[in-house]
Amino acid sequence: VQLQESGPGLVKPSQTLSLTCTVSGDSITTSYYYWTWVRQAPGKGLEWVSAIKWNGGSTYYAEPMKGRFTISRDNAKNMVFLQMNSLKPEDTAVYYCKAWLRRDYWGKGTLVTVSS
Repeated sequence: VQLQESGPGLVKPSQTLSLTCTVSGDSITTSYYYWTWVRQAPGKGLEWVSAIKWNGGSTYYAEPMKGRFTISRDNAKNMVFLQMNSLKPEDTAVYYCKAWLRRDYWGKGTLVTVSS
């Protein structure tokens, strides 16, 4: 499976931004994939952000993201999305789309910069 992230690179604090993960090579509804967003801020380690199951029945968020971020999917387009509201400068990071099914599959990442 191949993953490609996309989205606007620069936003101002308090604004909203949506990221898209375009999946190819397999269906996002294939059992038992977990579709995940992970980020890495400059000079820091990887931070798990959010996940959604292959059947779309459950979503998961890291505590700092609850209430601000929303993960969703479009089965017809084979895409996974991450909507981020009320963005803060500390949300600046490279955001990766990751899939797990017996092993991890990673996209190349997309840089999100939150700055005025």
